[in-house]
Amino acid sequence: MISHTLVHPEILSALASAGHGSTVLVADANYPFRTVVGPNATVVYLNLRPGLVGAEDVLEALVSAVVVESAAVMVPGDGPEPEIFAGFRRLLPGLELTELDRQAFYAASRSDDLALLVATGEQRVFSNVLLTLGVVGA
Repeated sequence: MISHTLVHPEILSALASAGHGSTVLVADANYPFRTVVGPNATVVYLNLRPGLVGAEDVLEALVSAVVVESAAVMVPGDGPEPEIFAGFRRLLPGLELTELDRQAFYAASRSDDLALLVATGEQRVFSNVLLTLGVVGA
């Protein structure tokens, strides 16, 4: 029996198969899960209903299980910073959020390095974060 805070079997399997430099995408409910995803990615659907499961909940579980080397977010062309970025920073202390426009973010998400995409029910727009996995013990 697993005695860890992250217990989802598909997510654990995808993370165990990933390595240094692999990426993991936590995607909001508006993200095109089927069409903007790397060819090697496992897609896990946690979007049970609007707002459930949230992106911050998924990110919190993921960072309890893996080392994150860097993180990138999709930014709107104009307007204020999305409110969820403060939550991402809280859960990723010491990491800068690399800001990518929509097309650059989509290009990164289509990479062969994408190991896992977690589809959430997060309703806040621009609530996507792309994590690059680091080295254990580093």
